[in-house]
Amino acid sequence: MPKGSVFGGKAHGPRLERMRASPRFLDGVFKNTAPVGPGLKPGTTFSTMSEYLRGGANRTPPAPLPSESPLATWARPMDTGLRATWLGHSTVLIEIDGLRVLTDPVWGERASPMSFAGPKRFHPVPVTLSQLPPLDAVILSHDHYDHLDYPTVLELARTDVPFYTSLGVGAHLEAWGIAPERITELDWWESAMLPRGELRITAAPSQHFSGRGMADRNRTLWSSFVIESPKHKVFFSGDTGLTPEYSDIRQRLGPFDLVMLEVGAYHPAWGHIHLGPENALKALELLGGGAFLPVHWGTFNLALHAWDEPAETLVRLGQEQRVRLVMPKLGTPVEPSRVELVEPWWRSVRAASATEPPIASAVEPTS
Repeated sequence: MPKGSVFGGKAHGPRLERMRASPRFLDGVFKNTAPVGPGLKPGTTFSTMSEYLRGGANRTPPAPLPSESPLATWARPMDTGLRATWLGHSTVLIEIDGLRVLTDPVWGERASPMSFAGPKRFHPVPVTLSQLPPLDAVILSHDHYDHLDYPTVLELARTDVPFYTSLGVGAHLEAWGIAPERITELDWWESAMLPRGELRITAAPSQHFSGRGMADRNRTLWSSFVIESPKHKVFFSGDTGLTPEYSDIRQRLGPFDLVMLEVGAYHPAWGHIHLGPENALKALELLGGGAFLPVHWGTFNLALHAWDEPAETLVRLGQEQRVRLVMPKLGTPVEPSRVELVEPWWRSVRAASATEPPIASAVEPTS
């Protein structure tokens, strides 16, 4: 029988006291460094609602996105010591110098507290949870449904993998059966070493919000994360808007071999809490560059743009700005330093639609 409520738990005792000690916790809630709230920008409510009600073309793909099984590649050692497998949305398996870290794992059918309503997956995950290789850590950036997935956590609870997350999120995990000793909650700039291997996980600033119900808005923290071994560094944005704090992250924790930034679910009306492709490229520059793996797109209908607009915009702007894009097909493990070109694999889905002509090309990075 499922344990706890899909809405999670509420912090109390020492956990709540630690949250209250955070400089980001003010008046009973966490706040961004800039005066940014979770709602629409002033003056955009009417136009955004009108756009939503008018509907829009191509917000969901006409067929499941193509994917590959990573199992055979996962069974082989890496040449470079760093390998990433995008499994959909913000779920990425990072293999870094002999250790494996999974970011924001979402295997559920819907990004919603309800099993019968809410954004539904465009495609299945390329592998089941039971097919994953042994994990050394799971990172949870914040508690929104498309990042903290109740059925996925329930299944991971049966393993012994440790969880690393933002302040307060551990209350949800404990409510769902994760033992307290498996949970490490971090404030921004705090770090923890994995129990085995030389791997450090550090929470860093982001600009977003949190909450799983009507009454818990911003009661838990949201973070980006840095995964660091003696030889490699990886940055994972979680969800965020563009913030100058990315320069601080570069100075304190960079440079990065791989940068994973969210690019989907963007709209100008809420552009202060999500990046979108244009601001993701600005964020990448603030972070000091590195191979760029875009995440948070191509899995759920969470915005008003076409499902493939983030990818198409990145291919166009990335080439113009000499960005080293890493955009593998779902389930395809890649070693970022070995990527030589971007193959727009997502275009095959549009080409299969009777209303869209086929487009085929490969985009070579310019640096």
